[in-house]
Amino acid sequence: MNRLGTVIGFTFKNKVRTKSFMITTLLLALLMTIGIHIPFFIQLFTGGDSDSANKIGIAAEDHPEIAQQIEDYVSALPDNELQFVPLQGDTAALNKQAQDQDLAGYLEIAPAGPQGTENDFPSVQYVSKSGSIPADLQASLQPAIENAKTRFIAEGALSDEQIKQLTTPAQLTAISYEKLSGTGTEGTDEGQGDKFNPMNFITVYVLMTLFFFSAMLTGNMIASEVTAEKSSRVMEILITSVSPLTQMFGKVIGVFLVGLVQIGIFGVTIAINLMLPYNRDVLAGFDLDFSQMPLDVLAYGLIFYILGYFLYALLYAAVGSIVSRTEDLGQAVTPLTMLSLAAFYIGIFSLNNTNSLLMKISSFVPFTSPTTMIARIGLGEIAFWEIAVSLVLLIAAIFFFGWLSAKIYRTGVLMYGKRPSFKELRKAMKAYKI
Repeated sequence: MNRLGTVIGFTFKNKVRTKSFMITTLLLALLMTIGIHIPFFIQLFTGGDSDSANKIGIAAEDHPEIAQQIEDYVSALPDNELQFVPLQGDTAALNKQAQDQDLAGYLEIAPAGPQGTENDFPSVQYVSKSGSIPADLQASLQPAIENAKTRFIAEGALSDEQIKQLTTPAQLTAISYEKLSGTGTEGTDEGQGDKFNPMNFITVYVLMTLFFFSAMLTGNMIASEVTAEKSSRVMEILITSVSPLTQMFGKVIGVFLVGLVQIGIFGVTIAINLMLPYNRDVLAGFDLDFSQMPLDVLAYGLIFYILGYFLYALLYAAVGSIVSRTEDLGQAVTPLTMLSLAAFYIGIFSLNNTNSLLMKISSFVPFTSPTTMIARIGLGEIAFWEIAVSLVLLIAAIFFFGWLSAKIYRTGVLMYGKRPSFKELRKAMKAYKI
């Protein structure tokens, strides 16, 4: 254990002090900072004056009641900052008033039509310099105009509650056969509809992306270090004082700690940027509430992240031990790269259908379960026994491939020349007992 701790400490210090680690960490932290500030920059350069952007004119000489209904509806919306400025006159006068008052644009309700069309709901158009309407403004005005149209057509025949029901969109929900018949298995999430919220989706997406890049970067880091020591003949010196197994597990754990430090740095960078006042105001528009962070998804994500990391890291170490030249390493680790890519893409492209057959099967395959199981827990419907079985299979795979990797590592670190074949590896592995 003392030697294992020494190898872990040496690997950790050696990796953290390298220029490549520092430069990569700083560049990624800088890219994250820029990415978080993109919405603020967009608002800064395209949003213009916030006061004028929140003010629009409204012109409705022949239909003041419609204008009032639109204003009342919009003012009742939560977090509404839109203000209406009444305008009067012909088109030239309206344009001049809008420019003089520095309005973003104005809403023009067409005057009453010729005889025979006075009972029709008047046309409504938004007039601005660009000739377009921002998406957020349209999202506020569209339901307000529809509500005014319903009131105009009903002419007092419907109550306010009936009009509210007419203008409220119908909701389509989904339910399983088991829930409908009351035979759902214990552990199935009863509030499935609540799972589809922005925080759950963001948490699942971040955890899956984190696992993919962590497995790729740290795995290649382990394999390249083992290959470099082997190609430079340093391995022959190390093998005399530290056993191959101690080296392998020490490197895997040491690089794992390096990855945790890097993740911690990224987490602090993201937190600091999100806490800036202007970023909080911008993100508030996306209706994100970090107090609703799903702690159960985070807990399971951490467990599957750690177990998945060790499964891939042990295999990367084994592959690195059978390669004598760093030039051949890329080709050797290609199968592991394809496995990690498959795990990532299956999860990412199935986020909208987490209960598909592919996701259910993949969540029990140790190489793909670290990503697909997180997606099913965070966004899908899953029973506790499925999570337990997936964890048991993943742990069993770690023990099996850990034993196999240990034999390959012990055999491969001292085999030089061309890459050994499977037959040569099998014969050499029989000579060593773990």
